[in-house]
Parts: sequence; C-alpha cells; structure tokens
Amino acid sequence: MIYDSTNLTQASVNLAKLCDQVVDDRDVVIINRPNSENVALIAADELESLMETAHLLSSPKNAIRLLTALQESNQKTLKPQSVSELHQALLG
Repeated sequence: MIYDSTNLTQASVNLAKLCDQVVDDRDVVIINRPNSENVALIAADELESLMETAHLLSSPKNAIRLLTALQESNQKTLKPQSVSELHQALLG
C-alpha cells in the first residue's frame, strides 16, 4: 500500500480526484491539517478489510489458528481438499 500526503487546502480543492486515486490505485492519502490531527483517506472496502483482519486477530486463539494455517499454506505441504472433504472434516 502506498501512502501519499497532501494538505487540507489541496485536499478540499482536489477531493474528487483524490477519491478516484484512492479507489483506483488502492492508495491511502494522509491529509495534513494545521493545528489538528491528520486524517487518512482510504477506500471503504480497504478499511472494512483492515477492520475485519483486526477483529479476527484480536482473539489470541484465533490469531494462532489463522497464522498457523497461513504458515502451512506457504509451506505447500497440505494436499488440496474438496468442499465436501472440508465439510466432512468439520462435522467429524
């Protein structure tokens, strides 16, 4: 993800263009505001994805499970399974 920045005046003048840039390029634009905290302009679906990831990783048990699955996937040691095989494995 690429971060760009602009000041509040330029952001307000170019808001439509900035919105298109954020959505089209999956960029995040930091808007620097004088005498106030900066804010970020981010595509709504990117924010939703980040929040969902944070939620899934907020439980230590779930985080370990997900990270273990990611490691196993990256090692490519697991054999592919069909949906019915996965369903059976979950139901016992």
